[in-house]
Amino acid sequence: MGQFSGPADPAVDAHWTTHEHRKGFFTDTSICIGCKACEVACKEWNHNPRDGDLEITGMSYDNTQQLGASTWRHVAFIEQDSAHIEQARESGRKLVDLGMPTVRSSDRTTQDGRVGRSASGGRIEVSDAPPSDVTPPDTPEFRWLMASDVCKHCTHAGCLDVCPTGALFRSEFGSVVVQADVCNGCGTCVAGCPFGVIERRTDGTAAPKTRRGERKGEQPDVPNIGIAQKCTLCYDRLVDGEQPACAKTCPTTSIKFGDHADLVDTARDRVKQLHEQGLTEARLYGANELDGVGGTGSVFLLLDEPEVYGLPPDPRVPTADLPVMFKRAGLAAAGMLAAAAVAFLGGR
Repeated sequence: MGQFSGPADPAVDAHWTTHEHRKGFFTDTSICIGCKACEVACKEWNHNPRDGDLEITGMSYDNTQQLGASTWRHVAFIEQDSAHIEQARESGRKLVDLGMPTVRSSDRTTQDGRVGRSASGGRIEVSDAPPSDVTPPDTPEFRWLMASDVCKHCTHAGCLDVCPTGALFRSEFGSVVVQADVCNGCGTCVAGCPFGVIERRTDGTAAPKTRRGERKGEQPDVPNIGIAQKCTLCYDRLVDGEQPACAKTCPTTSIKFGDHADLVDTARDRVKQLHEQGLTEARLYGANELDGVGGTGSVFLLLDEPEVYGLPPDPRVPTADLPVMFKRAGLAAAGMLAAAAVAFLGGR
């Protein structure tokens, strides 16, 4: 049994003898154009059916609404006015004060013009050259926040830990994959995911019927009904040395695929670059290996709080508390046995 919390190499934790570098995604939402090419490529490659009947939901241009058993990539459209944009920048400035990449020094240049102090309190080198202009650009009156969401492939995956049949397994690339032919549809994994990603597939028959009792709309037969489904990081492509379909299709390179460690470094450099341009709202999500899921294989650059994108601000895998729960259960059992022994001996 592997560990339930803290930094770890998920493939090693799963006892893979074949060592592969952990793979993952870095999704840079600042350059996403909302084309949904990743959604289409994912459905096409994985033969995923549409989610029920195609209808206008009234939710902007986002008619898929969320991740699901048949939608493994979902592009969100979030509309923001100038007030929300300024709030996002203000919350980003607070993160900078907590030690995120800095955009300016809080102390004046020393007399020799060499050493100053960053906003996070660390020492920085100060050159004789004039400082670059880090004034934030004018706040626009309106903007779209577009973000392609996907399974996080957590370092400590709640869905994997609670699966009773072994239908979910950790691949040699560190991703979490569902075996449809092993899953019994119990749904335990659905409750174990702190992100609400994994879901059991339905055929949409809960939709309203016509007067003849026929299903509303026409669509092909849906495979794997009742079976838990989610992104596999295109495991079948990885074993052949190919990258996932969504990353290969993305026209702006908003979705980057590669070695997880390299992607995290790239993501941090990108945040620093945006901060230097005055875009203080930029921040990373999933890159902290000390969070409640041990960090995620899918790292995101966000331009506002995670809640704005429908992401939990502090995700925590339910199984992280198992060691403490077992300890408390053992203490409780020992206490009950001691009490029963005292009662028995006292009665004699």
